[in-house]
Amino acid sequence: MVLKLYAAPLSTASLRVAQILHEKKVPYEFISIDLARKENKEEEYLEKQPFGQVPYIDDDGFILYESRAITRYLALKYPEQGTQGLVPDIKDVKAWALFEQASSNEVANFETFARVIVYEKVFKARISQEPDLKAYENAHNQLSAKLDAYEKILGKQPYLAGETLTLADLSHLPFGTRLYLAGAGDLIDSRPNVSKWFKALKERESWREVEKGITNGREEW
Repeated sequence: MVLKLYAAPLSTASLRVAQILHEKKVPYEFISIDLARKENKEEEYLEKQPFGQVPYIDDDGFILYESRAITRYLALKYPEQGTQGLVPDIKDVKAWALFEQASSNEVANFETFARVIVYEKVFKARISQEPDLKAYENAHNQLSAKLDAYEKILGKQPYLAGETLTLADLSHLPFGTRLYLAGAGDLIDSRPNVSKWFKALKERESWREVEKGITNGREEW
């Protein structure tokens, strides 16, 4: 049975999962969930995803939601398929701890602030609402300080968890690319190490496959 991805074509969390499906070369069927019509709040959907969010996967009857949990699952299930090393050997406690440290940084020190920036300048514009400039500026300033730390980290090593590309790096793409839409791309571009790192992430074939919207996955690779 081909894995099914229930997701919205352009949602950040959905894109995070779709990219890893491409990285790991996992065939999948895409079931588009229309958020505007609130298909994610229908009873049938809520039976699978009780929080009414996207995405979730159905892997031959195994239901899993939360995008980062899904990407870990895929990386662990298919260690020798597609891009290898997206998570470290789970028996290597120190390597796994460094990976979790990098992953926590992505959530707490990047997306927490990038989400506000994008919400105020991109999402509100789409629904004809005025941005809260104070909230935008506060998030911009806080993310700037966090990315100063990123600059130091990436000056010592090529990736956030060390010498190898991991899910922690790739998870930055959905909101990182939207910073440019929000007029905040300078946060990345003004820092040489961060800019080099992020540019390489954006150029990955897996991201090019999904950045304009999720479509059905390939039946085989």
